[in-house]
Amino acid sequence: MNTLLTAALDAAARGWHVFPLRPADKRPALHGESVCPLIGDCAGGHRKWEDRATVDPDRIRGAWADRPFNIGIATGPSGLVVVDLDMPKQKSNTGTPSGVTTFKALCERAGQAVPTTYRTRTASGGHHLYFTAPPGTRLGNTAGTLATLVDTRAWGGYVVAAGSTTAAGAYQVVDPAPIVHLPGWLLGLLQPARPAPTRPLFAPVVSGSRAGQAALERECDVVRKSPPKQGNNTLNRCAFKVGRFVAWGDLARHDVEEAFQCAGEDRGLTAAECRATIRSALDSSIRSARPREAA
Repeated sequence: MNTLLTAALDAAARGWHVFPLRPADKRPALHGESVCPLIGDCAGGHRKWEDRATVDPDRIRGAWADRPFNIGIATGPSGLVVVDLDMPKQKSNTGTPSGVTTFKALCERAGQAVPTTYRTRTASGGHHLYFTAPPGTRLGNTAGTLATLVDTRAWGGYVVAAGSTTAAGAYQVVDPAPIVHLPGWLLGLLQPARPAPTRPLFAPVVSGSRAGQAALERECDVVRKSPPKQGNNTLNRCAFKVGRFVAWGDLARHDVEEAFQCAGEDRGLTAAECRATIRSALDSSIRSARPREAA
């Protein structure tokens, strides 16, 4: 039995729905809708790779009998959410951090350890973290929502399974740990943002010194106007700046948290993402705040 067939059967034995990818490639080997013969699996209409992915050993043996297909895992039907920690592109700045690094920083800001779960190394040197999808929740794919070079694959997505190879290298298991459930704090960050409010959101009236209030209003405005894909980083930076006024007793912490929560959600960040980032930034700022007379 060839190694790719064995790997495909092993994945199916875990309950993961697999389908063939082109040999030494990451693209599906199945036909497209424009050339669908409307026979076999497609007799009732064209079926895409997500619909045709299977755990049936006989179908898998038949598909991998003649050609060394790589293995795709349809994450949605498999009940998986896979976090893809990518590598910077070759033309990127040499100082660009990898997805492994930015995901670790995200975990630290949230006060969480990097989850230990089944992990594979991709052909490019990135990592895939496998999680069991939460019951009753249908997550889609994301690109850069969690952090730079951190994508996710769920319904509508797939990943290349361990055992597959491309010109760049092999996909290999680097941690065979049991797959754990998607952590609740990550689920909160991945759930769709609530619809934009029909009226502007304003920071609440806060107590504190005039300078502190001015700084809070100014930094909240910066958060609301932050550029695409920079909302979380901007929120972290702005909350850190204001934290010193909390350390000095000029502003109440709960007032600052409420104001930045409002600004972050107005920017389009999820409620859970805002809470984690604000808490981490304020904790760090308060710990490192210099005395007022030395500032």
